[in-house]
Amino acid sequence: MLYQIIDGTLSQGGSTILRHINFEIRGNEKIALVGKNGAGKTTLLRLIAGELMLDRDDKRQGPGIRRDRQLMVGSLSQQVFSDLERTLEEEMLAFCPAGEKFSRERFEYEQQYDRLLTALGFSKDCKGKKLSQFSGGQQTRLGLIRLFLQKPDILLLDEPTNHLDLEAVEWLEEQVREYEKAVVLVSHDRFFLDRTAQVTYELENGRLTRYPGNYTAYKAEKEKRLRIQKKAYERQVQEEERLTGLIERFKHKPNKAAFARAKKKQMERLKRVEKPLDEGPRLATGAIEPLVRGGKWVFEGERLRLGYDRTLLELSFRIRRGQKIGILGPNGAGKTTFLKTIAGLIRPLGGEFSLGSNITMGYFDQNTARLQTDQTVLEHFTGLFPSITEKDARKTLGMYLFTGADGAKKISSLSGGEKARLVLAELLVSRPNFLILDEPTNHMDIPSKEALEAAFQAYTGTILFVSHDRYLIRQVADSILIFEDGKAMYYPFSYEHYLERRKGLGEGETLAAQVSARDQALISSLRSVPRAERHRLREIPQEEAYLEWRLRLAAEEMERKKLALEKVLEELDREKTALEEECWNPDTGLWESEVPERQEEHQRRRQEADLAWEEWHESCMTWFEEWNQGEEVSGQ
Repeated sequence: MLYQIIDGTLSQGGSTILRHINFEIRGNEKIALVGKNGAGKTTLLRLIAGELMLDRDDKRQGPGIRRDRQLMVGSLSQQVFSDLERTLEEEMLAFCPAGEKFSRERFEYEQQYDRLLTALGFSKDCKGKKLSQFSGGQQTRLGLIRLFLQKPDILLLDEPTNHLDLEAVEWLEEQVREYEKAVVLVSHDRFFLDRTAQVTYELENGRLTRYPGNYTAYKAEKEKRLRIQKKAYERQVQEEERLTGLIERFKHKPNKAAFARAKKKQMERLKRVEKPLDEGPRLATGAIEPLVRGGKWVFEGERLRLGYDRTLLELSFRIRRGQKIGILGPNGAGKTTFLKTIAGLIRPLGGEFSLGSNITMGYFDQNTARLQTDQTVLEHFTGLFPSITEKDARKTLGMYLFTGADGAKKISSLSGGEKARLVLAELLVSRPNFLILDEPTNHMDIPSKEALEAAFQAYTGTILFVSHDRYLIRQVADSILIFEDGKAMYYPFSYEHYLERRKGLGEGETLAAQVSARDQALISSLRSVPRAERHRLREIPQEEAYLEWRLRLAAEEMERKKLALEKVLEELDREKTALEEECWNPDTGLWESEVPERQEEHQRRRQEADLAWEEWHESCMTWFEEWNQGEEVSGQ
């Protein structure tokens, strides 16, 4: 065990922050620390760093903190340069393990130093600059570089992705994964935690709970444990009520008094299951259907030129009803300009575009969330939807985390994130069939983001959105539109699939599976032409028509496999829920011995799900191959 806290309590200012916690770091584990703001995450990091001490506790056996050796702990939150008049070179070389100027060690150290500088966007010319000449964000990056050069036994990172662009964050993910020693992370970037953490600790009400796996695995396991605990608690209450009834019924009957006493002892011996904590407001789970269905094609653009005084981007693109498309690209690539053009807020510089029939639009950006009124949240909401009763209004607001006394808050007192959440709730309740969203979850905490993600997933209309939150993109988007170098590229699968494909590319290669937005529009147009009219398309070569036919067959097969996979996964989920509810004993933490047949059935269904996933994945790859072949032909 590298580091361990045993039954530790820590208080500050008369309040207990950490209450009888157990925490451990094994080997080179990468650990995520999660919890609400103010839960004590930074306090725990300071405790690990040695800045704070545990409360004295005479009941605790041992010192409370154990280390297997003398450890070096490095913390990003500590990286405030003490002498800003030193140059960057002087600061970084101060940690060089070799004093000899021409030694091999120093050469290798400087090579790593140069690689880290370049990876985080610095040029080698920066070495001679004073630290005071760098911005706060740049100093944070330099603090990261210094940490990786120091190579502490335990690396503590508190919100390390702040001030980093996407490329730098992806670089940091790789560095953390490959770091040869232990790392403890605190971050609101859930996607970053998913790609780095092996273990997750949740800090809630002063207590720590360890979960295996990354952030997504932790969420799934926590929901599972809560579900099992809730069922066990309900069974306990039922058993107590049954025994209490028997005791009350027979305790005054002489010939049944012994029976009543036995039941009382039985009730006293019951192993107590703690009542589950309040899970908070119920998030959106049922489908959120638009009031009007709208036409098949939501948006169509032909040679649409986007920009203000100059063209940032030209694209031809179609959006089909029900699609949820996330837009990626660097700042200045035209993402927000595209959204504003579709929403009619700015005019295009050229080309044509149109919305489909019966399209009702809901538009959101940070400007629309700047509400200024002295009305309360409830007054504002019921004023917009007067037909909703106050009870239903409170229930709806609760789904978006405006619970209880939150309804009485004045809107002028809400934070920017809370105002944005309220406006998005209003949009979803009004149920347009086309949502255009620009950074919908900026400045929101994790519970707020998860509430909106659940709503966006439940929404059955069309969504086109821009976000820097990669977790939101992964959870919501079913396809990706990439703006880069004045071009638009369409990727017809998930964000994670896109990352995996991009990761496998060699230097200078393009992503074979990317589809240019113009080509996607062309194929969509061809598919929409009735078979009887295809003879009119004389300009399309026979070979291209043949490839399109093969592509259509591959797409149909892919859709069939997808539906089959979804069906198997639904059956597996039902089987898993039934198995947990019927066969898991929360008192012992073990499966009941009499259910090997049920476990075998569950394992069989898992194998069926694995096979269905492989078949779906194979059909996806077949589609890719057909598309790639079409690209080669069209490029000749």
